[in-house]
Amino acid sequence: MTATAPPPSTARVRATALLPRLTLVLAALLAAFFAAAAPASAHAALTASDPSDGAVVATAPAQITLSFSEGVAMNGDSIRVLDPQGKRVDTGELRDLCSGSIIRYGTTLRPGQPDGTYTVAWQAISADSHPVSGAFTFSIGAPSETAVSLPSRTAGDGPVAVAYGIARYVAYAGFAVLVGAAAFILLCWRRGAAQRPMQKLVVRAWVALTVATLVMLLLRNPYTGSGNFADAFDLAGLKAVLETKSGASLVSRLLLLGAAALFITVLFGSYARRHTSDGSDGSGGSDTSGASNASEASEEDAKGESDLVFGLGIGGTVVAAGIAATWALSEHASTGIQPALAMPVDILHLLAVAVWLGGLTALLVALHKVPGIERTAIRRFSTVAFTSVVVLACTGTYQAWRQVGSWSALTGTDYGRLLLLKIGLVAVIVAIAYTSRKWTSRLAGADVSRETSPVAVTPATDAVPDAGTSDPRRAAQLARQSAARRTAREKQARDADPDRAGLRRSVLAEAGVAVVLLAVTTILTSTEPGRAAELEAGRGSTATAVPDRAVKVTLPFDTGGQNGKGSVRLQLDPGRVGANTLHVWAETPDGKPLDLPELKVSFTLEAKEIGPLPVLPERAAPGHWTASGVQLPLTGDWRIDVTVRTSDIDQTTVQKNVKIG
Repeated sequence: MTATAPPPSTARVRATALLPRLTLVLAALLAAFFAAAAPASAHAALTASDPSDGAVVATAPAQITLSFSEGVAMNGDSIRVLDPQGKRVDTGELRDLCSGSIIRYGTTLRPGQPDGTYTVAWQAISADSHPVSGAFTFSIGAPSETAVSLPSRTAGDGPVAVAYGIARYVAYAGFAVLVGAAAFILLCWRRGAAQRPMQKLVVRAWVALTVATLVMLLLRNPYTGSGNFADAFDLAGLKAVLETKSGASLVSRLLLLGAAALFITVLFGSYARRHTSDGSDGSGGSDTSGASNASEASEEDAKGESDLVFGLGIGGTVVAAGIAATWALSEHASTGIQPALAMPVDILHLLAVAVWLGGLTALLVALHKVPGIERTAIRRFSTVAFTSVVVLACTGTYQAWRQVGSWSALTGTDYGRLLLLKIGLVAVIVAIAYTSRKWTSRLAGADVSRETSPVAVTPATDAVPDAGTSDPRRAAQLARQSAARRTAREKQARDADPDRAGLRRSVLAEAGVAVVLLAVTTILTSTEPGRAAELEAGRGSTATAVPDRAVKVTLPFDTGGQNGKGSVRLQLDPGRVGANTLHVWAETPDGKPLDLPELKVSFTLEAKEIGPLPVLPERAAPGHWTASGVQLPLTGDWRIDVTVRTSDIDQTTVQKNVKIG
């Protein structure tokens, strides 16, 4: 009997049956995409402040300055200084103090500020488009009670951030499927352009990427600002977003998606018509007609097709690279070290991910919904996938080095440890994917008749009722019954096929690992990168001696016993090599003098293996100790250890590094 295409009802039944599998495939694609891609988060870190966090200064500073690990966008409200009563005491004028590679901003204080504890709250947008914020306190004269509570919410948190993150992930997945499926058709399986399932896959990926980009554009203002969904429709806020680098990138992506729509129209229009099988809509039947069409094609038609493929290839590559560049030019690759190299590397990385994982998705959809895919297409995709993995390995190694920076950060920071876990999961999923490719190759090389027999050989009981049947309801019922029987036989054949069963198990395993991988990657994208974490760890841990100015540091302590909390203030004058005078004040949390039973100080220069040099300061007054002639023989980072005892058994040691010279 002549092969017939399944009626619409049959297609719907088959699509419903395959929906759970395709959902798992897309979930695995999304997770694996973020596993293969470099971390998207490279937030700016506050590396220093003047005054520093917890510092006690004798007089009110003229200005407050903040230093960052990378470029940030700030305005007059980005730095706010509040007095102990919660009143804003800065002038609201942002001062750009950047110089060369030093990223520093400040604001001026109004004169005549009284003693007490002041709060500095700041918020900025890092050069990689992520909002960052924080707060710290310092005291003038002595610490005091403050009515200001440090904010519990940080920038980029809350429901808006969750929605923005989901849209961002959908955009990545849509990009991967859009580019990968189109590349799969042009490079591996040109007949796929005429297949309805492949057309739906590409179009839906384009829609997903477009909608996600629009959502990100609308949520950008509340994501970096108030965190309220209502601000998504604030026209003034939207205008401000369009003037930023991130807003311009999102608009550029939308424009490029318009060009991508034209590419899709040509691919599934004039190009697909050249590969439509004679007498078939491409959804089933034998694959021999394509070969006969190719043999009968004239030289002119062959040249026209070659020109069309060349044009689609060049145009598609330019559009795909342009869309990838909207991420590279606005996020982590555009800032930090070596941005001129990092941005093209990031574009290559994203394209390789899309070609590999998007192509894999297209192959799986073809295997599920288009019987008789050629063995040559499988072999071509294996070559393309191998090349993509090689590119991924090279670009991913460079990006990991750029974000982590050192072996100590790889094992000593949360980011580094998560990255190691992620690499392990990637290795597992690649190994499972290799098994999947083996099953896929065996499945593609199986006898074509086994794939096509449920459709090509149709028993009389499964025949589609004639369109002229007098009872339309009866005809529709017979069609549904026929489709149900055909679907049941196809499912039975697939379940009995060990190749299909093996592929199904391996894909399920990939999806299981991908779920864990997605969770780890989600945490990783909100974790401070290793380079920035090490820079921020140095904030407040090292005080720099300034010529003709004493070194002043404040160390909070908690011995664990009753009344065991407080802080010690040290002043090393003049804070240079040679003889110095040391003053130490101990205070309760409310700033009152704390008379300790014992207090000891030592200095250690670990780089030169000098020390610890013990100092036993003498009690000058309640809560005040002093020592003269404290000798520091060399320049370097000296560690100060202060041992505090608050009772006979409650004791602790606190440390701080001081750079001398």
